Amino acid sequence: MEASTFSTRPFPVRDQARVWAEWFQPTFDMHPETEEQEGFAAEYSVWNVGDIFMTLATGPATRAIRTPAHVRRSPIDHWVLSYCRQCPMTISTNGKDVSADAGVPFLWSLGYALDGRSISAPRLQVYMPRDSFKDVTTILDMAVASTLDTQRGQLLADYLMLLKRSLPHLSSEDAARLPAAIQAMLGVCLAPTPDAMAAASRQIQLTFMERVRQVVRRNLRSPSLGPDRLCREAGMSRSQLYRVLEQAGGVANYIKRCRLAESFVLLSDVSNSQAIQEIAEILCFSDASTFSRVFRREFGVSPGDVRSAAHFGIAVAPAPASKLLPKGLSFSNFLGG
Repeated sequence: MEASTFSTRPFPVRDQARVWAEWFQPTFDMHPETEEQEGFAAEYSVWNVGDIFMTLATGPATRAIRTPAHVRRSPIDHWVLSYCRQCPMTISTNGKDVSADAGVPFLWSLGYALDGRSISAPRLQVYMPRDSFKDVTTILDMAVASTLDTQRGQLLADYLMLLKRSLPHLSSEDAARLPAAIQAMLGVCLAPTPDAMAAASRQIQLTFMERVRQVVRRNLRSPSLGPDRLCREAGMSRSQLYRVLEQAGGVANYIKRCRLAESFVLLSDVSNSQAIQEIAEILCFSDASTFSRVFRREFGVSPGDVRSAAHFGIAVAPAPASKLLPKGLSFSNFLGG
C-alpha cells in the first residue's frame, strides 16, 4: 500500500511555510515556528486504510490551532491518536492542557477546538471516524485529551509502530480488517476487561513478538541473551515470553535461529573479512564445529559454501526452513480475524 505524500520541498524556500499552512486549511491554522528565510522543508504522508487514515508528518516545529470557527466550517469529529517516539508534544483541548512525553501516545478529537505544539520530529497519527468505532464510542469520548502513559499504552504505541512499518506491504484485504484491529487494541488500552483482552489477543501476541524480535536483534552478540534479559527488556513475564515463542520451538531455539540468520548475512557480504570461526564466536556459538553443523542443518549448505559463492557473485538462497517467525504468526494473521 502506497502513501499519498505532500511535500513543501519543491516550492521556493520563502514560500514553504505558507504552502504548509495552506495544505491544512480549513481544518487547522498552522503556524510554523521558524523564520521565513530559513525555509520549511516538511512532508505529510497519508495512508487511507479502510475507514481510517494513518498519517506521518515530518518537519520543523509547528503550532496547530483549531478554533470554534474551524469546527463549524470543517465539521469533522474524528478521534485522533497521536504518537511521537522522539520528542514531547503539547495540546490544549476540551478544557485540558495535555503534555505527552516522547514515546507516549495521546488521544484527542477534531470535534473540539485545540491549540497544539510539536517540535521537529516525525509524528504518527491515526484519524478514526466515529462511524467505524461505534463499539468504543463511550470509552474514546471519556479518554479525549488524555495521555496513555501506562504499560497498556506502551503496548498500543508499539503496535502503532508495527503498523507503520507494515503499511507498505499491506494488502487491500488486510486494510479492510485494520479498523477492527485498532479498535481491539484501544479497548485493551482504555478498558482492559477480560472480553477486551480476548478480542485483542492476536494483536497483543504480535506486538509482543515484535518486541522480542527487536530485543534479540539488538543483543545477538551478547552471551547473556536469554529468557531473563528478554523478559526485562521486552516488558514481559516468563509465561508471556514462552507462549509467544512456543511455536518457534522455544526461546533458545529462536535466539539460535536469529543468530544463524545473521551469520548468513555476514558470510554473504564480500566486504566482510572475518574468519568463519570469528563469526561463530561473536555470535556466541561454542565453537566453529558446532556452528558449522547447525548452520548446515538450518540452510542446507555449509558456511564455507556461502562465503565461496558470495566471492564468485553467486547468490545462495537460504533453505525454506529458515523462516524465523512461528507458523501462522504474521501481520496479516493478526489484523483481526
